[in-house]
Amino acid sequence: EPMNIEKTEIHGHEVLEMMTATGQPFSSDSLKAAIDTKFGGDASFYICSGGGMDAETLIETLWAKGKFAGTPDSFIFDVGTRCDH
Repeated sequence: EPMNIEKTEIHGHEVLEMMTATGQPFSSDSLKAAIDTKFGGDASFYICSGGGMDAETLIETLWAKGKFAGTPDSFIFDVGTRCDH
């Protein structure tokens, strides 16, 4: 019988590291697609200030926190905003 694997939340930094690793700009839609591909469409995320976010909420929150440089159609993670903890 299938094991009940508890769904763990993924830290938003993993998404930012994924963005940095590709070296490519994203749009909000392409980033959500990349997140769904890497982490699964039902993944849940958390960052320093809170959790329980789906991919779209995470992207919106990271925008609001100034983590991205560019426009919603073409942006990168601004590595200068990384919090080291």
